[in-house]
Amino acid sequence: MKPAETFFVRAARWLTFGSAASIIFGPAAFSILLALALVALLLSGEPLLLPRIKLPLALFMLGTLISLAFSGHIADGLPQVRKFWVFCVLLVVFSALRNIRVVRWLFLTWAGFAAIDALRGMVQFVQKVEQARAMHSADYAYYVGERITGFSSHWNTFSAQLMFALIMLAAFLFFAPNFRRRMWVWIGCAALLALGILLAETRAVWMAMAVASIYLIWFWRRWLVPLVPVTIALAFLVSPPVIRARFTSFFHPQGVDSNAFRIVTWRTGLRMIEAHPVLGLGPEEPRIQFDQYMPPELLPKPEGSYIHLHDMYLEYAAERGIPTMLIMMWMLGEILYDFWRGLRALPPGRSNQRFLLHGGIAAVLAVLVEGVAEYNLGISGVLSMFLVIVACGYLALEKDVVGA
Repeated sequence: MKPAETFFVRAARWLTFGSAASIIFGPAAFSILLALALVALLLSGEPLLLPRIKLPLALFMLGTLISLAFSGHIADGLPQVRKFWVFCVLLVVFSALRNIRVVRWLFLTWAGFAAIDALRGMVQFVQKVEQARAMHSADYAYYVGERITGFSSHWNTFSAQLMFALIMLAAFLFFAPNFRRRMWVWIGCAALLALGILLAETRAVWMAMAVASIYLIWFWRRWLVPLVPVTIALAFLVSPPVIRARFTSFFHPQGVDSNAFRIVTWRTGLRMIEAHPVLGLGPEEPRIQFDQYMPPELLPKPEGSYIHLHDMYLEYAAERGIPTMLIMMWMLGEILYDFWRGLRALPPGRSNQRFLLHGGIAAVLAVLVEGVAEYNLGISGVLSMFLVIVACGYLALEKDVVGA
């Protein structure tokens, strides 16, 4: 290999590592480093590779473009087309990070960075407690209306990113070889991540994390699965009153809770889909045309955020049509099938492949669960982390990856 090629290969690898690791701290550094990684990869002369989900991914993009073309509101939907850039993560990670040792360190870096993010969120929570005391208020709405966000711009991004970091860290501890080195550091990070997720009060992430945890523990130490509900009960008992109120809001919502307005967004989304089942309204249009499709008997609007339908399945179907939504489900199902098939082919015992594939499956399950109540893959910071996990899971299936 020529020296210039060696330089650009290394540059692509570490720029990709830096881009993936920096997702937790916001989109600016992530996007800049991703662009530089793509340039270095092109200059390296190395082949550009995509995982085997490229067909449903291409069809999903095509469905989005067709929906946009027929929507009559092309300018409104361009932000969703620009978001295609995030899918370059699949290409760059799968092409440049072909070394399992580097991949291991990427997810451990996530654990460390996300733990710092969680600590920042905890400081924010303490500050809110102090502000509430100064105002002589313990109002539940004060905490829930504006929750902790860490380095993110929104609590849902913060919660989902901590969730992905915790899922991959747990998979590393449960299934990776040579996991004992610095083990107590990683256990400490896991504790901080779990506490950060708890204090962020994002209930959809709580549900998703519970399902992902059950999956990982089932394949690690099956007899420990009954401890999951016990742990949830203990977390409820030792939590501050506002967190306990958030738990009980699943069944006994207070005025500020999202239960009522989610029913409004879901029913409105169903009316949109009934009216435009094949091509949808067009990207971004459910937000713009919401009032036109809202059932009149649901007026006045409950308090809440109406920027999307708060359901991944309804949002994709209402925006881009049922066929495009089903293509996205095909892609997620293909990931689950490929990773499960790869796991079944592995010999017994710990391995990096086992850690990456179990972590990938747990992440997909978490996305599917959280997607019932959030448009999670519509958030660039969440989508980019998810795509890193997927690309690394597919790297575990490759035979020519160093350390595989």
